[in-house]
Amino acid sequence: MRSLSAARIGAQVRALRMAADLSAGALAQASGISPSMLSRIERGLVSPSVETLERLAQGLHVPTSRFFGDQARRADFCHVRAGRGVLVDRIGAVADYRYELLGHLLSGNLFVEPYLVTLLPGADPYVTFQHPGLKFLYFLSGEVTYRYGGKTVAVRAGDSLLFDATALHGIEAIQVQPVSYLSVVFTLRE
Repeated sequence: MRSLSAARIGAQVRALRMAADLSAGALAQASGISPSMLSRIERGLVSPSVETLERLAQGLHVPTSRFFGDQARRADFCHVRAGRGVLVDRIGAVADYRYELLGHLLSGNLFVEPYLVTLLPGADPYVTFQHPGLKFLYFLSGEVTYRYGGKTVAVRAGDSLLFDATALHGIEAIQVQPVSYLSVVFTLRE
């Protein structure tokens, strides 16, 4: 009778092996275990020892803890085709800042909001954004002066910013239009 724990570990070993584009034989050799043992582990027929898991982790170049994740319960996947993101009318959004939601995940304790932000003609600078979480910005077009707290920085296409979003932040001046950027906000779910 297969144990649920052995089945989960086996499924994780197999998923990591496939993600690494390794054959079962190659992983068995790299890990120093027999191919038949690897097959039994992946099928959840045996519960591998800690030493065997450490060898497999070394062969996969991952920490041993990866075998114990809740990946079986976290299978969210989101694919948004080009130009098909959801236009979001954000409460308190600045006029002429267009937000297109590029994806979402429903499980886990990390909330991630990826947006394509486009400043429409007539958009004004706005430097008082402030919210929980971390924010990553990657500028696709345009040139702006971006304010973060007491700092300002000149930003143009290809530049990125990563910061704690609890400080006041935003575009202080627009030098070259059109302006568009990828904005990803990371917050913990309560």
